[in-house]
Amino acid sequence: MKLNEIIDIVKASGADAWEITDTREEGWEFYFIRRRLDQNRAKLVEHIRVTVYKKSEDGQFLGSASGEIAPTADEAEARSIVDGLLHNAAYVRNPFYTLNGPFEGMDQAGNEPVDPAAVAKDFIEAVRAVPETATEDINSWELFVSALNRRFVNSEGVDVTSGYPSCMLEAVINARRDGHEIELYRLYKSGGCDRETLSRDIGEVLRFGKDKLIAGNTPNLGKADVVFSTDAALEIYEWFATRMNAAFKARGLSDWEANKPVAEGATGDRITLTAVKRLPNSSRNAACDAEGAPVRETVLIQDGIAKRFLGNRQFSQYLGLTESFQPGNLTATGGSQSAEALRQGQFLEVVEFSDFQVNPMNGDIAGEIRLAYWHDGDTVTPVSGGSVTGTMADFAKTMRMSRELRQYDCWLIPAVTRLSGVTVTGAV
Repeated sequence: MKLNEIIDIVKASGADAWEITDTREEGWEFYFIRRRLDQNRAKLVEHIRVTVYKKSEDGQFLGSASGEIAPTADEAEARSIVDGLLHNAAYVRNPFYTLNGPFEGMDQAGNEPVDPAAVAKDFIEAVRAVPETATEDINSWELFVSALNRRFVNSEGVDVTSGYPSCMLEAVINARRDGHEIELYRLYKSGGCDRETLSRDIGEVLRFGKDKLIAGNTPNLGKADVVFSTDAALEIYEWFATRMNAAFKARGLSDWEANKPVAEGATGDRITLTAVKRLPNSSRNAACDAEGAPVRETVLIQDGIAKRFLGNRQFSQYLGLTESFQPGNLTATGGSQSAEALRQGQFLEVVEFSDFQVNPMNGDIAGEIRLAYWHDGDTVTPVSGGSVTGTMADFAKTMRMSRELRQYDCWLIPAVTRLSGVTVTGAV
């Protein structure tokens, strides 16, 4: 069934409002064992997702329900799905809100030309160029390269198409020493392929594997400085972003206020968090968000001061926000020192966690250490085991960030983040 036929069915259904997203994905999948290609396949799929809205009789509430209509569905099946969604939407009672309308430049949103075969070739050559050793190598890896084309249409007149790449690489790294062997897993997401960065990152993990095999026990440090220099740091910056999310604020889960500090009495670096339309090689470079709102550069936090909450249409309206959207790419800056300077003195640099989380409600952090480096001021020792705990509510006041930045797909954050007063429990 064609998209225009589904649009006609939804229009005639009696829905008070509607949204339809048609996503076409063309791509390649590759499965490697070491450097040998085990199998590969091409992929061409289409997903059509429909959301219908129904107002209450008094107009005070708006219900919604979503579902997928397969491109292979016939007219009767499509009508049945839409009727079922309308039935379900009538039971949902959210305070009334409106959908996004047309915007200037909507017709020029445009596509980013993508050749999945060429992108795949870049990834394969980059991985095969990573230098391995007799004791550290890539055991297996899987590559998924896609060119996405997303058309969004709604009842208010929005009709916009965005095209962009989205790639994922999973790798299992092996390290061996004296009859012992370990595995380290990595998942990389991106738009296109940044060969230099990918090669550096995998090389870094090969070194981590080697050091994990000679790591001693993490000492019981009590309160200590902890440095984050790998993707675990994303949890820290996502905590800031979540607390500036419109839904989080509207539900009373964030007590931050616009034009007030996010950390009272801060003496460390003051973060600036910005939503940006594009980042090189990001997989989130769509011109619009999932609800058809145009993405544009917007400062959420500036020099430690909350400036603007952003989020989906529903909760943005509840907060009285105009021209809001759901950020795709985010940058965090504000570091006053170099990465080298932040690695001075005594500190624990944790590079591998079994698990690391930051609670978005209260900022509590918890992580089980798989590999870290204890810097005692004179020597650097690989260590393993133990945990880190504390709360970002305190750490945000003294947090220090490097001027140098590192990109993780749709995030650009300080390459090194140093938190003070973290509780480090040693390995038993």
